[in-house]
Amino acid sequence: MLAFFVFGAGIHAADLNKVVYYSEYGAAGDGVTDDFDAIIRAHAAANEKGLRVRADAGAVYYIGAASKTATIQTDTDWGDARFIIDDSKVTVENRGKNVFNISSKLSPVKITSVKTLRKNQASLGVTLPHNAFVVVTDNTTRRYIRMGLNKNDGSAQTDVFVVDKNGNIDGGTPVIWDYDNITSMTAWPIDPGILTVRGGHFTTIANQAESRYTYYARGVGITRSNVAIDGVTHAIKGERDHGAPYNGFIMIAGCSGVMVKNCRLSGHKTYTTIGRANAPVSMGSYDIIVNKAANVTFKDCRQLNNIHDGKIWGIFGSNYSKNLTFDNVVFSRFDAHMGVANATIKNSALGHQGINLIGSGVFLVENTRVHGASFINLRRDYGSTWEGEIIIRNCEYIPRNGVRADAVLINGGNSGRHNFGYACHMPEKVTIDGLVIDDGNPVENYQGPKIFAPFNADYKDADYVEKYPYAITREVNIRGLKTKSGKPYIVSKNRFLFRNVRVTEQK
Repeated sequence: MLAFFVFGAGIHAADLNKVVYYSEYGAAGDGVTDDFDAIIRAHAAANEKGLRVRADAGAVYYIGAASKTATIQTDTDWGDARFIIDDSKVTVENRGKNVFNISSKLSPVKITSVKTLRKNQASLGVTLPHNAFVVVTDNTTRRYIRMGLNKNDGSAQTDVFVVDKNGNIDGGTPVIWDYDNITSMTAWPIDPGILTVRGGHFTTIANQAESRYTYYARGVGITRSNVAIDGVTHAIKGERDHGAPYNGFIMIAGCSGVMVKNCRLSGHKTYTTIGRANAPVSMGSYDIIVNKAANVTFKDCRQLNNIHDGKIWGIFGSNYSKNLTFDNVVFSRFDAHMGVANATIKNSALGHQGINLIGSGVFLVENTRVHGASFINLRRDYGSTWEGEIIIRNCEYIPRNGVRADAVLINGGNSGRHNFGYACHMPEKVTIDGLVIDDGNPVENYQGPKIFAPFNADYKDADYVEKYPYAITREVNIRGLKTKSGKPYIVSKNRFLFRNVRVTEQK
């Protein structure tokens, strides 16, 4: 099979099959010498000439505390090389840059002619030089006004979607908000070819900073669309009794069409600090972050440390994303903070932090084991909202991994007294088509598994008034739900709140 590539102007035919090695630019690869500058130079040369990069076989590259980034714009093979990323001496001031960033050579386009945008709009009515990933914001409107220990004043209304060169919006990434005021709209070009980065064993020597919300980057950023990450391993050592959290060893942002496969990644130790409510709070620390991205898949990936260890924070977090997929993944957590539109988890296992999400569209969990406190937790700090449908198919639920526990399929809470910046919804429809609940170690006076948590224990009669009404599920369809305890399910302990839910069961 022939592959055709378009390189930058001035490339010579003799260079077409050349591979750039880090050693050519001065990398010692001895695990002691700081090779960061040599690595940066090697990628810069490869980017200029359109050449592949390959790590030297058996090399160990030490990367020190410099606040720099190696930009990757060509296929890169790290092979069996090892990289030591030493964050032990990285100051808070120098924490913000990734060691590598995979970026496009194409330039983004500011769209200024579009003044308004409507939910589910089909076209922008503009032409672009390339198919693009669009990020739009309205700074005059606040969404995701968080409550709880990390309460805040919300974030600017933001949306992401894919468009073709004629401005047609991909129906798989629909606009989810109305925009009467557009502060900014940027079209990030989607490269037509896939850039592949494979191999490499990375070890981060953890930072020793004060335990505050000063997130460290220092990983592999991905800001180019159509990227494959294959066979990367990331381990962590040197975590002590204090440290700042991490914002993802793999950090995907501002792009579409990213595949992360055959990777081994690590959860970070959980540290505490004083939150915005002036109370102690555990800080989220991530090895994978997906922010403002679409069509991102994790396939055949595993977590190196114990997915049931409560001292380790959940490995994955996301914001403002669409069409996320876990396929044959073993991670401690799936978490969609500030909204995901459409997500799928299949053929997977999730550990102690389970599934946490808010968002819209269809959320499918299929052929998956969940070991969390609940099967799905709709995050109450963002209103426990899912505007759409949840489908659970051929799954197993082991509450708290077998520790004595209640069994709740869909957990969450909403008092109807907090303004989150949007109307909140429980999933309109829930379908359970094959679910085994291992509730053999239940709490005292166990009534059986609950489809829904109480959500609002105070809402027990018609006298309760919601300032911000919470839309309750309309329909639940159940087939093939089995329990180890032999006890039948109940809809919820809060019978009044769920009194109008239509439950249909097929034997």
